[in-house]
Amino acid sequence: MDINNVSFIGLGVMGYPMAGHLQNSGLKTTVFNRTEEKAKQWTRQYGGDFKLTPKDASQGSQVVFMCVGNDDDVRSVVYGADGILAGLNAGAILVDHTTTSATLSVELARACAEKNIHFIDAPVSGGQAGAENGCLTIMCGGDKAIYNQILPVMKNYGKQATLMGENGQGQRCKMVNQICIAGILQGLSEAILLAKEASLDISQVVDVLKHGAAGSWQMENRAETMAQEKFDFGFAIDWMRKDLGICLNEAKLHSLALPLTESVDTRYQSLQEKGLGRMDTSVLIESYKCEK
Repeated sequence: MDINNVSFIGLGVMGYPMAGHLQNSGLKTTVFNRTEEKAKQWTRQYGGDFKLTPKDASQGSQVVFMCVGNDDDVRSVVYGADGILAGLNAGAILVDHTTTSATLSVELARACAEKNIHFIDAPVSGGQAGAENGCLTIMCGGDKAIYNQILPVMKNYGKQATLMGENGQGQRCKMVNQICIAGILQGLSEAILLAKEASLDISQVVDVLKHGAAGSWQMENRAETMAQEKFDFGFAIDWMRKDLGICLNEAKLHSLALPLTESVDTRYQSLQEKGLGRMDTSVLIESYKCEK
């Protein structure tokens, strides 16, 4: 299928630039956002078109991408008389870039199949900077043939995309991603506190360690700002707690205990209670300072 007509539902910090990459690539792109002014702003910046309902935005589109907040947000734009499914024709493809439960992905795949619509769950990693620079990592679940059809389109904002298996497996891979990030940030928090107490130069520490086994994106991009107590940017802990909740719920389905994930989630909860919910996830270090 030659794809030239797409839609994007949800123009948050991720969806806004992702939809922009689609329009800039030459695809006819129609958008919907719950805040109408944001949609108007997007069309002024990129061109394209906007509609007042997900249904209207989806009509005539070969592929609809969505990136909203959580499971309930996804359901609110997919179902109902004004939802995406009401606007799509048989044979169209729905791609969900939202980080959700795997259970929802399976549910959506079944709902789409009833209307002869294809579904791919495709959560992303890379944050706002990754979306803006078109270098996201995309973890997909669904049919291989459908994945191969949309892969060239997703490459407009993704540097890496992989089909992990059936519907739901993309979301499960994203859960693993978030658990890894939580563990790295926990280690960085403790390491930076020790480094500062030992009068080490954090910039020099990062420059040395990033080339070895301890190197990571979080170290290179967050260690110095953590040491400087700068957290007013990036991926908010409100969002991370939502994601970690999904991880812990999935773990229960498999009778698994995730003590590190539970510990980090509890620390983030305490930071939320202090009014820091919109701070970057690297603010985790502040929870350790309270224990000194």
